[in-house]
Amino acid sequence: MVLLQIYEFYSHIKLEINEYESIDYPYIYDSKTDILKKRILIIGASGQIGTELTLCLRKKYGNSKVIATDIREDDGTLSTDGPFEILDAMDYKATEDLIIRYEITEVYLLAAMLSATAEKFPMRAWDLNMTSLFNVLNLGKEQKVKKIFWPSSIAVFGPTTPKQHTPQKTIMEPSTVYGISKQTGERWCEYYHKKYDLDVRSIRYPGLISYKTAPGGGTTDYAVDIYHKAVKHQKYNCFLNQETTLPMMFIDDAIRATLSIMEAPKEAIKVRSSYNLSGLSFNPTEIAASIRKKLPDFEIGYTPDFRQKIADSWPQSIDDTAAQNDWAWKNETSLDKMTSIMLENLSS
Repeated sequence: MVLLQIYEFYSHIKLEINEYESIDYPYIYDSKTDILKKRILIIGASGQIGTELTLCLRKKYGNSKVIATDIREDDGTLSTDGPFEILDAMDYKATEDLIIRYEITEVYLLAAMLSATAEKFPMRAWDLNMTSLFNVLNLGKEQKVKKIFWPSSIAVFGPTTPKQHTPQKTIMEPSTVYGISKQTGERWCEYYHKKYDLDVRSIRYPGLISYKTAPGGGTTDYAVDIYHKAVKHQKYNCFLNQETTLPMMFIDDAIRATLSIMEAPKEAIKVRSSYNLSGLSFNPTEIAASIRKKLPDFEIGYTPDFRQKIADSWPQSIDDTAAQNDWAWKNETSLDKMTSIMLENLSS
């Protein structure tokens, strides 16, 4: 009877592992042994990308193996089905204690103060964005974790950067606190890799669009709020002008990109600062036109505010050839497909 139970237990594990291997991501190189040992810590899990990334990783590796943390209490989204801990990302000792207690092998550091909010509180933004990064990098240097993901942003680019098809390596003169912190972070990630062989990986997210979380203080968040207002009020007043074209991406593609770069073999990652990532590029007029295909009476107006200056300093489109070549990245969701998904889910 005991031998039968042991056999059934290990057969169940084998079935779970085989199921994970069938998920359609460009790179799945984790061996069965690595999957069993993997323990993931997500810092800043209650934000836009953190929420969906946590749920996706738990589905892939198991609820108990993905520990979600945030500085605020969870509303039940992340704490019901898996571990959730209150964590101040600036607290080195608390972060270290969690890594040791849960035997963490990988850290996803998503805690940050975004562009628009950071302009209002520059020193707080700098302290949060940099201290949290140094905490995780130093824990990696001390071999407390094996692999780190830290997101950068198109905010690293500035007014002197080429606007169209911004290349991987180009002029980078960010004009915002958020952008300055992200550019600085890229250099430190690259330094820790070269100096200590730390396996830290990064992508420059464009504006991210999701129906599961509310706008979080970013300049590109108009492209989230517009769908909420379209469903509730059939109209929207945009804080950017109608010709402001920016790089954007649907959240499902961003999650897929994140998993792909983290699951790629170490030798495939040739850029150790941060990879360009391209999805969509559109302006408020174009997204409004896409919404009208589903909601013909939708109206949009324009009252640009301080965020217009931020948006004007960023690229309009991104060249992500390096990501395509190194770890087989490819965007999948079109503007109209994204609009259909957003409106359908926000209406339900």
